[in-house]
Amino acid sequence: MEWLMNQFGTYKEPIALSALPSSPKRYEAVHNQFVASALAVKVAHELDMGLQVGCMLCNIPWYPLSPNPKDVLATQTRDQIFNYYCGDIMVRGEYPTFVLDFFKKNNIDASFITEEDKQTLKEGTVDLYTFSYYMSNCITADPTVEIVGGNIVGGAKNPYLDISDWVWQIDPEGIKYVLKNLHDRYPHTPFMIVENGFGGVDKMEEDGSIHDPYRIEYLRKHIGALKEAVDEVIPVIGYTAWGPIDLVSVSTGEMYKRYGFIYVDRHDDGTGDYSRHRKDSFDWFKNVIATNGEVL
Repeated sequence: MEWLMNQFGTYKEPIALSALPSSPKRYEAVHNQFVASALAVKVAHELDMGLQVGCMLCNIPWYPLSPNPKDVLATQTRDQIFNYYCGDIMVRGEYPTFVLDFFKKNNIDASFITEEDKQTLKEGTVDLYTFSYYMSNCITADPTVEIVGGNIVGGAKNPYLDISDWVWQIDPEGIKYVLKNLHDRYPHTPFMIVENGFGGVDKMEEDGSIHDPYRIEYLRKHIGALKEAVDEVIPVIGYTAWGPIDLVSVSTGEMYKRYGFIYVDRHDDGTGDYSRHRKDSFDWFKNVIATNGEVL
């Protein structure tokens, strides 16, 4: 999935299939990753049929900014390529028709998809759909609207959502929207959120305390929406937050953007003694775990 995100780059205009990268080697490279995953799943099942193997996909829901059919169609295309390209192959074990159509229209030689590989993909489908969720984005054909970034890709600004300091649109209900769509698409597959969290600016007070109510609020609302999805009988088997301890942010390469429940005294200028300090969110999330999400 990270491969596809890198191909899209930062959002500038509605994505059409014709706007996607057409280098055959890139699609062959990601195909090899699909085959490697399928082979790993097969080995795991041969070792222990009770093992449950998942994946690691990034799922960002895309909403049309308006009911303009151009916005709706562009959103549909973006959603297919960004959210379902990898998932369909890893869960269903075969290439979806929209990808094969893209190959054909862009003269991409898909001969790298051999008959042997097709069989491997069928035999090595994942047992769980495991994914990260942080934010949502909007799509529009209108070039004059405000564009925001976030999570490597970006989109049109949604007027109904708040944004973080790093311009990630905060959409707790989006996690429920994603799960309902995924359940419709993969009705016999359980789900697990393996990344969800808030990157913010955390300040240590003189007494060593770190107050991060914004992180608690973000997680409370997202876990609450997740509970609503479970109440609607969507098979969610687990949730893990990103992440337990501060580390260099992947998306920006800085310590200044912090995600953890534990503060690490290290800064972008190289200062800091690496000491660890609990944030307010530490005890809050500890209680969430202890009560299995009943107390938020």
